[in-house]
Order: sequence, then C-alpha cells, then structure tokens
Amino acid sequence: MGTFRARFAGSDWIVSKTTFAGGGSGKLVAEELGGRGYVSLNLYRLPDGRALLRPCEMSEAWVTAFVLGAVPIANGPAG
Repeated sequence: MGTFRARFAGSDWIVSKTTFAGGGSGKLVAEELGGRGYVSLNLYRLPDGRALLRPCEMSEAWVTAFVLGAVPIANGPAG
C-alpha cells in the first residue's frame, strides 16, 4: 500500500506500510499531522498461519485501536 493519508480519532495521519520477506513480515508507521500522535508496529506472519503483532515501544491496545479505527482518505495526498 505504500504511504497514504488516514483519519483517526478526529485527526489526519500519514501512514507508511512496508512489507518484507515476500509478505512474510511488515512494518507500519503513522504520524499525526499537526499533532504528537505516533504509531509503530511490526507484524510477522508465522508458518502455521498465525500473525504475531509487535508494537514498537507502545501498548498493543493503542496499536490495535489505530489499525482497526484508521480510515484511509480517498485520493488524499500523502504529504
């Protein structure tokens, strides 16, 4: 998906998603525009089909709320 703009908790965010190892793992980083909000996570797809979420220095609850609640803004510029 690359970099895109999203709306979460009343604010606009810039979100960057990168995949590695042929889709076996990924990283998501998001920054609140005009604010101090920040989200960072790694996601690993395990051979048995499960996914392992690893938030980067923040709570899993915060990361999960962002991932489930952020709505991409159609045709919104990324920066």
